[in-house]
Amino acid sequence: MLIAILSDSHDHIPNLQRAVSLANREGAELLIHCGDLISPFMLKYLHAFQGPVHLIYGNNAGDQHLISSRCATAFDNIQHHGFHGTIVSGSLRIAFNHYPELARELALSGAFDLVCYGHDHIFSVDRLDGCLLLNPGDLLGKDDTPAFALFNTSDFSVRRLEVGSKLILDE
Repeated sequence: MLIAILSDSHDHIPNLQRAVSLANREGAELLIHCGDLISPFMLKYLHAFQGPVHLIYGNNAGDQHLISSRCATAFDNIQHHGFHGTIVSGSLRIAFNHYPELARELALSGAFDLVCYGHDHIFSVDRLDGCLLLNPGDLLGKDDTPAFALFNTSDFSVRRLEVGSKLILDE
């Protein structure tokens, strides 16, 4: 099975649309968003994924009440987990949160096979004591080309899929 792992979309509608569309085309069956979706209006673009979606807050949580209530009522394929999520997919134990430090602790706990996180916007794949620790990078395109990760549960491989161009910020 393929799992699409996204993070730090920061209200960038086109990049989230491209990522969800590409995840659907690639045949991903599950999507995890590791935080900083930010605004409730982004949920409709995440809802276009053709399978279950698991979502958490990041440090830019936006309107938390509207996000969680709309996931519960208007978007039947999106499950909102608050600030930390855990799921089991087949025999795979998965945890996800927004922060690298917390993710590393979870990975080292021995309780999970895959731990996903975001926050620093940097794509990273590490193996820690039998756990894969994965940051998909960001969809915003702040410091690198916007991208997400596809995780293959059959062989624990990870592919980074780019979805747009790097943001040009005046400094």
